[in-house]
Amino acid sequence: MFDLTFLGTSGSVPSADRNHPGLLVEAGGRRIMVDCGEGTQRQLLRSGAGFRRLDRLLLTHGHFDHALGIPGLFSTLRLRQSSDLMTIHGGPGTLDVVVRMLAGLWGEGRAPIPLELVPLSEGQVFDAGEFTVDCFPVRHRDTDSFAFTFEARARRHLLPERLAALGVPDGPARGELAAGRPVALQDGRTIDPADVLGPPARGTKLVVVGDTETTGGLSEHVRDADLLVIEATFLERDAAMALEYGHLTAAKSAELAAAAGVRRLVLTHISGRYTDEEILAEATKIFPNSRVAADLDRLAV
Repeated sequence: MFDLTFLGTSGSVPSADRNHPGLLVEAGGRRIMVDCGEGTQRQLLRSGAGFRRLDRLLLTHGHFDHALGIPGLFSTLRLRQSSDLMTIHGGPGTLDVVVRMLAGLWGEGRAPIPLELVPLSEGQVFDAGEFTVDCFPVRHRDTDSFAFTFEARARRHLLPERLAALGVPDGPARGELAAGRPVALQDGRTIDPADVLGPPARGTKLVVVGDTETTGGLSEHVRDADLLVIEATFLERDAAMALEYGHLTAAKSAELAAAAGVRRLVLTHISGRYTDEEILAEATKIFPNSRVAADLDRLAV
């Protein structure tokens, strides 16, 4: 299961109700941020998430509305005397933006907290044990932009009828079998996990797409996602403007979700020129299981 907190859901220009983009993903005891727009650290406090165990940042791209909150967040972590290593993943051009931004404040090659910069290329970003994070490129103007796939490992569940038939008692033995380890029973028999586990169940899949000017080539990556988070900066009536600025309409995002067999769609990066009701109406005509994210919304998938 992944727990999401939407720290910022605005487009390039924030509003009184929407902060610049930021998303917190929590799973398996890990807390991972996707993007860090201006004001993100305050949103962490407002949401109740705070700064504990915040040690990994995934950047979709280097535009300032997605990255300008980094210096403020790092300053706060320094003041709180955090010794955790902060790892930032981003495209090479994105990381160059971060390096130059930090150098302008703290000097070349310096940062206020321990820092590791890891350039992205398509494929696995890291393995967190209970889940993996992968990335794939998207097109957004002149940036090296990436989207991210969080996927929980497939699990096999214990079969109650097999446990009963083999006389496996309740308690630690069943836990060992569920973890894939054989157990010895008091009568001397050894039970193998394969004897009591069902077929693998598909793990939960979450896909987070930042700014993108086209859905071309995205279907294979978002296919069968349990939840797709993606931008919807414009309405279809302004499709020409969306293309000019390198963004999607709500209709295009909904079409992608429908074509790729996504289960739930959450729209973000919302422009202040539209109401939420307009964005939602356009999306739900195509993909009914859609919602528009608001700042500090929490979702579990």
